[in-house]
Amino acid sequence: MIRDQETLNALLASVSRFVRERLVPAENEVSETDRIPDAIISEMKQLGLFGLTIPESYGGLELTMEEEVLVMVEMGKTSPAFRSIFGTTVGIGSQGILMDGTPEQKAEYLPRLASGELISSFALTEPDAGSDAASLRTMAIRDTDDRGDHYIVNGTKRYITNAPQAGIFTLMARTNPADKGASGVSAFIVDARSPGISLGKIDKKMGQRGAHTCDVIFDNCRVPAENLIGHVEGRGFKTAMKVLEKGRIHIAAVCVGVARRMLDDALRYAMDRKQFGQPIAEFQLVQAMLADSQAELYAAHCMVLDAARRRDAGENVSTEASCCKLFASEMCGRVADRAVQIFGGAGYLADYGIERFYRDVRLFRLYEGTSQIQQIVIARNMVRAAR
Repeated sequence: MIRDQETLNALLASVSRFVRERLVPAENEVSETDRIPDAIISEMKQLGLFGLTIPESYGGLELTMEEEVLVMVEMGKTSPAFRSIFGTTVGIGSQGILMDGTPEQKAEYLPRLASGELISSFALTEPDAGSDAASLRTMAIRDTDDRGDHYIVNGTKRYITNAPQAGIFTLMARTNPADKGASGVSAFIVDARSPGISLGKIDKKMGQRGAHTCDVIFDNCRVPAENLIGHVEGRGFKTAMKVLEKGRIHIAAVCVGVARRMLDDALRYAMDRKQFGQPIAEFQLVQAMLADSQAELYAAHCMVLDAARRRDAGENVSTEASCCKLFASEMCGRVADRAVQIFGGAGYLADYGIERFYRDVRLFRLYEGTSQIQQIVIARNMVRAAR
């Protein structure tokens, strides 16, 4: 846990320097090879990035939500693929264990996640269950025989981030076939090496090359009953929603960082690029795009910090988290579009990073709940509070 501002500033300075000196120069290589170099991943582990949110007692840094936000804003100033390799582990991949796991489950897995020995993936989405996550069909049927007490898991998960690198999956599966709703869903820790698990081909995506997703297929996969998170059936959907609420603030902070990078690049280009005998930054219509981007970026940054502080104070931030995710991801898309416009024809070329960012940031409006899902969450919470 960061106990003073000086220590926090030192951490932020280290992350900022790592981004500037190691990650930014490697962006093109990662985009071209679709792979993050092992040396960079090792340096991430040494910096403690895989244990940002995990308690000190398990080997992590135990950052508060506000501290995590500040780190992720810095990490956002480079390709989102770099954050993805550890972001799932410190976020949705480990938080279910941290929030609802038994003491034994925490002791077994959290130290290995914090060190980077294990990468965790969050297996919720399915071919027919995305935004409507409560309708998932993957089944986990309890079975006791001479091999012990197990759940037999069958089903397919889709778009699972870091699945090719995962050591464990935080799996959401239906343990009560008669209950088709959220209350029939349970959460499990599943060893990725378990017999009965196979992976689909790595998805070829629009952007975020270097961050891998693929299908995960469970075919009569036996999961020990002791790996049921919290040893309680029917609590998995609630666990998932708690995890996603935190993850939405995390992603909103990344959006702020990426938007900052794109706007800084666009401003620098506008100062250097000359037309009609002067830098295009002197033209009012270009200034309008810069000003609108700065104003929206400032608003998103304030929102994310406020939501993080409220969560740290113990408040229910379901609405605020969705507001952050909705506004920051949409803001990031608008900043990307304006940045390409400021670059002009150069912004459409792969020679300039803005073309890559333009594709990368489109995903922010889809994962951790689409913009439309955030609108539904916000509005339902408003109606509920007004009754």
